[in-house]
Amino acid sequence: MNVHKLSHRLETVSSFIPKGSKIADIGSDHAYLPCYAIEKELASFAIAGEVVEGPYQSALNQVRESELEERVSVRKGNGLEVLSQGEVDCVTIAGMGGTLISTILENGKQKLEGVTRLVLQPNVSAISIRKWLLENGWELVAEKILEEDKKIYEVLVAERGDTRKPYSNMEKELLLGPFLMKEKSEVFIKKWRQEAEQWKKICDQMNEAAQKGELEKKRSTIERKIEIVEEVLQT
Repeated sequence: MNVHKLSHRLETVSSFIPKGSKIADIGSDHAYLPCYAIEKELASFAIAGEVVEGPYQSALNQVRESELEERVSVRKGNGLEVLSQGEVDCVTIAGMGGTLISTILENGKQKLEGVTRLVLQPNVSAISIRKWLLENGWELVAEKILEEDKKIYEVLVAERGDTRKPYSNMEKELLLGPFLMKEKSEVFIKKWRQEAEQWKKICDQMNEAAQKGELEKKRSTIERKIEIVEEVLQT
């Protein structure tokens, strides 16, 4: 992977950047995505944000090598603190857990003024992001699911709007994704079959233990998730 050829995962993220946007890629690592977005004329300006010194230096070096210093600004800082209000209109965050992405958005909410699109790619717990979007005035407008190197990823795209619109069945769609559930691709089916099987193993282990208090509550929660997944996959 390089600035000319992204991974399938990051290329999918880049496909949702509105043409001509000013973007901020948070947790940018080598700054491949911002440099690619500029070179492909997807974005007119980009910020690559990194909190860790090593990746920050890698991003600086990549931008220099690509001779994009005037159009890609590499900044060191935690989450959205690298931004000024109104500086960008699209934020991308990829390759982290959904809970961490939600925390970054929550802690930097004031920096999202002027941002009209979020493109988010959680490695796990996409439900955390869907809940945050719902609670904070962001409408889920698109989702993609893909498999790369035997790992399955989801990409969530949100814009400011009617948060209730995509959710006709809140419990199912927060867990599985309203667009992904409707499309029900082969990758989607594979992911949730695997998840359900793993949950069943956990429940079996719990059944062998003393079922008291929090353990019983956790088992009931997992069993409900299994029920939701199996109901969707069978329809």
